[in-house]
Amino acid sequence: MAVLTLSNACLAYGHVALLDHTAFSLETGERVGLIGRNGTGKSSLLKIMAGLEKPDDGQLQVQNGIEVAYVPQEPTFTSEATVFSTVSEGLAEVKAARERFEAHAEGEDLDALMTFIESRNGWNWEQRVDETLQRLHLDPDLAISGLSGGTKKRVALARALVASPDVLFLDEPTNHLDLDAITWLEELLVAFKGAIVLISHDRAFLDNVCTRIVELDRGQLRTYPGNFTAYEGLKAQQLADEAVTNAKFDKVLAQEEVWIRKGVEARRTRSVARIKRLEDLRSARSSRRDVVGRVKLEVSQGDRGGKIVAELEDVSKRYGNRDIVKNFTGTILRGDKVGLVGSNGAGKTTLLKMILGELQPDSGTVKQGANLGVAYFDQMRDHLDLNATLADFISPGSEWIEINGARKHVMGYLQDFLFSPARANSPVRTLSGGERNRLLLARLFAKPSNVLVLDEPTNDLDIDTLDLLEDLLADYPGTVFLVSHDRRFLDNVVTSTLVAEGEGRWREYEGGVEDWLIQSRRAKALAAGKPGASAIASATKQGMAADSRTPVTVAADTAPAAPAATPVVAQPKRKLSYKEQRELDELPARIEALETEQAELNKQLADPEVYSKEGGNVAAMHARVEAIDEELMGLLERWETLGGR
Repeated sequence: MAVLTLSNACLAYGHVALLDHTAFSLETGERVGLIGRNGTGKSSLLKIMAGLEKPDDGQLQVQNGIEVAYVPQEPTFTSEATVFSTVSEGLAEVKAARERFEAHAEGEDLDALMTFIESRNGWNWEQRVDETLQRLHLDPDLAISGLSGGTKKRVALARALVASPDVLFLDEPTNHLDLDAITWLEELLVAFKGAIVLISHDRAFLDNVCTRIVELDRGQLRTYPGNFTAYEGLKAQQLADEAVTNAKFDKVLAQEEVWIRKGVEARRTRSVARIKRLEDLRSARSSRRDVVGRVKLEVSQGDRGGKIVAELEDVSKRYGNRDIVKNFTGTILRGDKVGLVGSNGAGKTTLLKMILGELQPDSGTVKQGANLGVAYFDQMRDHLDLNATLADFISPGSEWIEINGARKHVMGYLQDFLFSPARANSPVRTLSGGERNRLLLARLFAKPSNVLVLDEPTNDLDIDTLDLLEDLLADYPGTVFLVSHDRRFLDNVVTSTLVAEGEGRWREYEGGVEDWLIQSRRAKALAAGKPGASAIASATKQGMAADSRTPVTVAADTAPAAPAATPVVAQPKRKLSYKEQRELDELPARIEALETEQAELNKQLADPEVYSKEGGNVAAMHARVEAIDEELMGLLERWETLGGR
């Protein structure tokens, strides 16, 4: 039974309909992942479902007695408060009711207060707070002002969970969390008894947590059963079907437009029903919202650097009594794609600065390569001038930028990153978090470089942009240093991973996060002499021999139990054979030839004299026009099928 139902919801900002007569229902125990492009209205929809905002139109129905909790993307706290007092805010109503009951205030209905407190289990609310803090490994006496971003996210989750809600709404819950914290959160949510709706662009997180994916696409919600992997396969097929349907529709509309213009001369009469059909087609086409364009990413490449980027020999760095880097030795070569993985505060930025020569080690030697051109992406967005316009931020004092020797107008360059010309003169402060990240990437890629340093570039980026960024970095001829907690992104980009293993120890592993996990589990099993070690060793060899962009998952007695995966799994796309590739290359010319022939036939049929001069051929000409229609539809479908691979 649905615990929450949203029907016929409408919401618009300006002329853009974020919700266009949208419907949604949430069943008990479901874990729904809400995805979509930046700026499509996901956060607004989540707030509407949580009852924090109202739609322009439509209705939200929630079962009686259902408790909901909402955790925003950037939670706010009272700076002077402690962890205990902040988490207690989740039980504010219960606390207030018990205080009023204990005060025996005059005029209070004590029986009603007692019933309310007992229904919410409010007599021992302090114990509930303590239990929640223990479960989330939080110190109740710590001051909020001194907490890291990841710990503050835990506090926000504790504040929501302490009330034992039936429905939990989470907006980007993995932001500011390191890999260990994300794994902890996955286990927490999978064990949660109520229903969950969460917004996330972390594909591995969506795979491990969600039982259904819902996409907000052009004002409508499209639902896909299973996890994110299942969604990818179903979505690809859906887009291919939609493209074929739209192509057929546009073809029919174009033919009807030709008929309405030429019909008078050809037949001297018009079909009223056919004219009405044309009006309906025009109306349907004007109301259709096409798929939003994709970001076009291109890096401005600097001069080719030396073969060696950096050599580190027994490098150490210490702050106070704590070792950040201890006796690290390694060599970074041109073209390496290096991921840095570790908990928050492990020293990823410190090690990176020593590699690039921005920070001197306490001991050991660091040798930088020649001719390094470094472009840096900062997760804190410190380089954003909020008062500058988008155009001035990308290209100060000039309307042109140069990308790999080619000049490009700043308006066109901004359009490549999905910023319309109308917004080019808007201030940066008007952009959303995801849009600001896209703008920073646009500026980064406009700077000539042979070394890219990306510090948490995936925060707030939508999944389509992440896919394109992955492809761009994989093909980038220079060196990439990538600090990220997005496991799928790391696996698809990096060739090696530097991992913080505690007490200042850093170790390099070949491959991405999955490869590191497999190798580290194998090492632990071998050290412990466990029987599962041989199985892990065999799987490691297979994983290292496989394509580095295809992670291998190993089940062993040393590995933590993984959440149950959905039985619906996307199948890998089969590459085109030589014959199919040749057919695909020839299809545009064949389609163009048929369209030219059809246009010539329609031109002849529109001439009244053809009926007197070639009356016997008119029927054959009409038949050929219809045959071309069928042939064109077949070729278009074949084009979509082959092109989709």
